Amino acid sequence: MSQVSYTEDNIRSLDWKEHIRMRPGMYIGKLGDGSAADDGIYVLLKEVIDNSIDEYVMGYGKVIEVTVDNGDVTVRDFGRGIPLGKVIDCVSKINTGGKYDSKAFKKSVGLNGVGTKAVNALSNYFKVQAVREGKTKVAEFQQGELVKDHKLQSSREQDGTMILFRPDDSIFKKYKYRNEYIESQLWNYAYLNAGLKINFNGQVYVSKNGLLDLLEHKTNQDNLRYPIVHLKGEDIELAISHGNHYGEQYYSFVNGQNTTQGGTHLNAFKEAFVETIQKHYNKNYDRRDILTSIVAAVSLKVEEPVFESQTKTKLGSTDMGPGQPTIRTFVKNFISEKLDNFLHRNTEIAKEIERRILQSQRERQEIADIKKLANQRAKKANIHNKKLRDCRIHFNDGPRKTDEDLRLASTIFITEGDSASGSITKARDVQSQAVFSLRGKPLNCYGMTKKVVYENEELNLLQHALDIEDGLDNLRYNRVVIATDADVDGMHIRLLLLTFFLQFFPELVRNGHLYILDTPLFRVRDKQQTFYCYSDAEREAAIAKLRGKPEITRFKGLGEISPHEFKDFISENIRLEPVVIGEETNIDKILEYYMGKNTPERQDFIIDNLRVERDEAEEKEEEKVEEVAVEV
Repeated sequence: MSQVSYTEDNIRSLDWKEHIRMRPGMYIGKLGDGSAADDGIYVLLKEVIDNSIDEYVMGYGKVIEVTVDNGDVTVRDFGRGIPLGKVIDCVSKINTGGKYDSKAFKKSVGLNGVGTKAVNALSNYFKVQAVREGKTKVAEFQQGELVKDHKLQSSREQDGTMILFRPDDSIFKKYKYRNEYIESQLWNYAYLNAGLKINFNGQVYVSKNGLLDLLEHKTNQDNLRYPIVHLKGEDIELAISHGNHYGEQYYSFVNGQNTTQGGTHLNAFKEAFVETIQKHYNKNYDRRDILTSIVAAVSLKVEEPVFESQTKTKLGSTDMGPGQPTIRTFVKNFISEKLDNFLHRNTEIAKEIERRILQSQRERQEIADIKKLANQRAKKANIHNKKLRDCRIHFNDGPRKTDEDLRLASTIFITEGDSASGSITKARDVQSQAVFSLRGKPLNCYGMTKKVVYENEELNLLQHALDIEDGLDNLRYNRVVIATDADVDGMHIRLLLLTFFLQFFPELVRNGHLYILDTPLFRVRDKQQTFYCYSDAEREAAIAKLRGKPEITRFKGLGEISPHEFKDFISENIRLEPVVIGEETNIDKILEYYMGKNTPERQDFIIDNLRVERDEAEEKEEEKVEEVAVEV
């Protein structure tokens, strides 16, 4: 065995920008291409806006302007502006910033002095401008390196800070900002800072009633069992209701940061809510029945919060601040007093909450025996490995880490048919990619109760494979990918699976775990080159690039793609379309449109969204579409 030297020459010190660029995951979590809400390019945007939000919270600047144009991002606030003599230091020196002064930024999100430095280091181009008391200072950077230090000049502009950056496409490969994710991010800022006006590409985001507005926008008011309960106190704000949906739905925040993975504050809320309800009715109702179908927004302000990662998606703090009560005690005291008082004053709402609890209790007892048999069947199926080709790393394996491979771990592909599942099974990475094979088309479960999940073998086994029966805490795969053929039957299966998840596990979709696999329709090649094309336009472009006579293959099913070829489409070049629930999306109306009573509009949708080659088989294909639409 060869000896590896270890001397002074092996010791290397990295400067701040080298370290960020070499280990970006330590600073912004996973990289990604913009197809997921927590991809790095949105974290870069958040880090810049957070500084502007802190100015607003301190009472400076009521408007923030955000522009995203072809990958270039500009954020302009009208706060006090960075002190002109420290502009360069604040965006290029680690551990430099105003937020270490706890008096000035007592409950700020960005306490580590890293945010804008990470944005600077991970951008091909970064420009900062501060305007303060009639003067302005501008500096320009490339990949964290100062390239132009402008002289101090006079200015008639309004005080504030402007930052423009362009993410480095060598790090964020093939990245693309998606407006729906940015809009959701900006709405959260608006809800948490009532009165703040955010301008994004000409659209205005503003909220007057905080978390009350958030729940009104996020839910279908017709499906709520009672009017939203809105409670506010010093350092805490809550909005609560119950609906008829399955699962629990939470929007949690700490100091304005959207803690998508919850943390100590959300756990404290659930515990306090359950205890308060039990004491109010003087009945030992089951925790599951109290929390079933709840929809709640929770916002807490904490001094010096400690998060479990740089991306701040889960709160780890146990105390409200130095010398202050625990978060658990603080939240419990607030809810036990304010919520209990509210219920005593609003008896109709109190009665409706109890009716919802009793309904959940009846439904749970009704399916208890069926569930027991279904669980036994699921265990037997897993033993024989008939449905699931599992992977070795799972999303719920221990604490979340910032390393991208583990954060993405793991992916499960839901396929139909032996040929498709066989190709993906042979091509997959057994460490982090699993395959679940459906037998035929799944049941259309629109409008049905959860009882059907346990009675239907396919749906029950799928639920168990994901381990989501009791919520997302035990979710085994970070990315749940629907992998169906790009034909009529594939579209049908896709709609049925979407219905299943939206009907029974909408939080899986809301939390950004559900995707559609995009696979090539054509292979275009000659003796020198091979291109895989995902559309007619890509096919024509590929033909134009070839020098010899093209050989064109039309893939009509996943099973027709060899495992050798498939490996490329599900590894680093994978194309995934996220299933996104927009700000104004009404799940009930969506399900009714696609899966309810048949309409000509739905038939047109299926036809228009099929990527079918326009050849002589077109008429037969469209006839089949009509049959499928009627069947759905």
